Amino acid sequence: MKTYQMADPVRYLRMTSSELRESFLIDSLAVPGEIRLAHVDLDRSVVGMASPLEQTLSLPNDSLLKAQYFLERRELGALNIGGSGTIRVNGESYTMSNLDCLYVGRGNAKVEFESSDPADPAIFYLLSYPAHQVYPVTLIRKEDANPTELGSGENSNRRTVCKYIYLQGAQSCQLVMGVTHLQPGSVWNTMPPHTHMRRSEIYLYFNLEEQDRVFHFMGPPEETRHLVLANRQVIVSPGWSIHAGAGSRAYSFCWGMGGENQDYSDMDVVAIGNLR
Repeated sequence: MKTYQMADPVRYLRMTSSELRESFLIDSLAVPGEIRLAHVDLDRSVVGMASPLEQTLSLPNDSLLKAQYFLERRELGALNIGGSGTIRVNGESYTMSNLDCLYVGRGNAKVEFESSDPADPAIFYLLSYPAHQVYPVTLIRKEDANPTELGSGENSNRRTVCKYIYLQGAQSCQLVMGVTHLQPGSVWNTMPPHTHMRRSEIYLYFNLEEQDRVFHFMGPPEETRHLVLANRQVIVSPGWSIHAGAGSRAYSFCWGMGGENQDYSDMDVVAIGNLR
């Protein structure tokens, strides 16, 4: 499990595109038949993907965590972005369709991942943060994720925001997790952008065709940069950075946060006219 060490806003100003990608972009997580994990020093988050085929995959316990098992002192959100599959937590099975999400609380020693059909395998996107309290395992179906329509065609940002793990939804210690789907003809997400020093945020972009890309904008409002992301790539956003994107076509992205609070609306909005 590789550790990603985030650049601060001073070093960020002097970084090339390659250096920004090396620091903030996490790639190569979706590998068929494997679990790939990455550790981020920012808020001690772990991000990854479990991509089971014929064989069951077990959530590993990396020595970097210094724990008896992965969730000894952590909580986990698992979003299925592939075909139908099952997650077993200490022997109890949770069958999940595309865009269903499972919250797994601290203290669950054994977590396993399976695909219902290896020809159409499940792909579980994983996001984990440290946890100080035990909350129950909770399965959130796609249709129960409080879908909310936002934006307009005029502004090219018609989108559906689905909230899975948040203050008024599935309980957690600090993990907040949801998905935003851009409607056909819309390409902008989170515009005007915002920051929140109280929480870091991690984006997974998905539902993109091979040739399509998302231009992800980042950095302090007065010193923005962009990185170009492909399907199933992940980008980490520190509290001092804006996070917004525009795609070559409509797409989806999973947003996940950890930090001081779980208030989805806690955002420091930046006026578009103040961006540089």
